[in-house]
Amino acid sequence: MSQAKRTRLPSLDHLQQLSDDCGVIQHATYDVPNRETGYCVDDVARAFIVAVRTALGGGHPAARGLAVRMLSFLDHAQLPDGRFHNFMGHDRRWLDEVGGEDAYGRALWALGWGLSIPSERGWNRLSAQLLHRALPHLAGLRHLRPWAYAVLGLVQAAQADVPDARVEIRDALALLVERLLAARSRYAGEWPWFETTMTYANARLPEALLRAGAVLEDDRAIAAGLETLAFLESVTMERGVFIPVGNEGWFTRGGHRSMYAQQPIEAASMVDAELAAHAVSGLDSHLHMAGVAFDWFFGHNTNGAVMVQGGGCRDGLERDGPNHNMGAESTICYLMAAIAMAAHPVAEQRGVRR
Repeated sequence: MSQAKRTRLPSLDHLQQLSDDCGVIQHATYDVPNRETGYCVDDVARAFIVAVRTALGGGHPAARGLAVRMLSFLDHAQLPDGRFHNFMGHDRRWLDEVGGEDAYGRALWALGWGLSIPSERGWNRLSAQLLHRALPHLAGLRHLRPWAYAVLGLVQAAQADVPDARVEIRDALALLVERLLAARSRYAGEWPWFETTMTYANARLPEALLRAGAVLEDDRAIAAGLETLAFLESVTMERGVFIPVGNEGWFTRGGHRSMYAQQPIEAASMVDAELAAHAVSGLDSHLHMAGVAFDWFFGHNTNGAVMVQGGGCRDGLERDGPNHNMGAESTICYLMAAIAMAAHPVAEQRGVRR
């Protein structure tokens, strides 16, 4: 079987290795789970999305059991007031009183996907309950990426058409779209972005506008999503290679962009954003860009380093090569991208030949 074919059937083996009957362990030493690092909602929420999307695709037989364990963790993580813990020690004691906004946004993202399989009535009902309890805190979010994560979950919830929450979900979506558009409107000219510094998970911002714009039939959101994605492409696509903004200094307006360390979260979010752009525009160029971003995992990057091994992904690309640890976030981000590409085989053909 060719490597291109294998990438359409992403293995859950390493994700299962990182997981136990509680959740997914955050970090690994090489490919061995580092139990000392415990668990977090940030990773569990995205692992749940991977498991749900794998189950939807009729994939790995272990996907359903993995999804149940991750949803159980999210249920346990929700506080009585609807917010969520984030960090749990391996001794299964919560290490925080309440988690941050990213954890909350990613939890909503996961719960939206929990509504996506009609045959799983228990998942649907529990996800709807957790989402309903969490929504009152949405208006209090202050940061861009939690807005984007929440939008992605609400888009799934809106498409699932939850009978008792249709208006509530669409109103929440509209609120967050207006906030993202307001953030974008502060900048113009040579910096058509949402903030003065590009940091992490950058492509999730235009993706959120594109997906919400499609659901709400909001042309303003779609136009802003396409414009900001084009700007991100101008920063990160160089001579047919995806070079994400690195976390050793990021990229501040008027300054120099950091090239290292490059993170898998950037390649995964770029794949999803480009596929969302293709869905609203029909332009094949976005399929090509999705393929280029996906190929970052397979050595088409600044170091020629293959990042994927046995269903796991290395924890970033540094100046002297890849970080050889394969923790939860990196692995889950790769699996998200691989699952998205599996649904769009034409996009993979338009990337770089492997």
